[in-house]
Amino acid sequence: MDIDLNPVLTPVRDLGEFIREQRLAAQISLRGLAAKAGVSNPYLSQVERGLRRPSAEILAHIAQGLSISVETMLAKAGILEAAEAPEVLVAIRADPVLTERHKSVLVDIYAAFRKEAQAAAAPPAVEPALPAASPAAGGAFDPTPITPGIDAMPEGDNHADQ
Repeated sequence: MDIDLNPVLTPVRDLGEFIREQRLAAQISLRGLAAKAGVSNPYLSQVERGLRRPSAEILAHIAQGLSISVETMLAKAGILEAAEAPEVLVAIRADPVLTERHKSVLVDIYAAFRKEAQAAAAPPAVEPALPAASPAAGGAFDPTPITPGIDAMPEGDNHADQ
């Protein structure tokens, strides 16, 4: 009885190919990426060949070593579900000319512009009114500015009489 392992092994091979493609695009040696990710050279080689399926923690270290987002790596591994993205993000991520670093920066800039635009489109916050003068504190609010160095003279006080 032969069991078809392709449905199980294909995602692992695809992940390994993705990691290898990213490593080559970043011009990092296998040894260099292994050192950055904190794994052995043989282990990383097995991952790239689809013989090993690394844990989410190891994938996060590999992603950091490649300067790509951990979310991208985990989504590629099938650990994290890829969220629906606007067409512009799909286009950025699919561009074969851009490096993962370029893609990451463009996505961050796009997100910042969207956040800024959403904040600008939101209704303005209502500013609190100035506190009303308390009758207990001596009456109405006097908006007359007080000049520094000159004592404010309360009404009814006549210093000339003293």
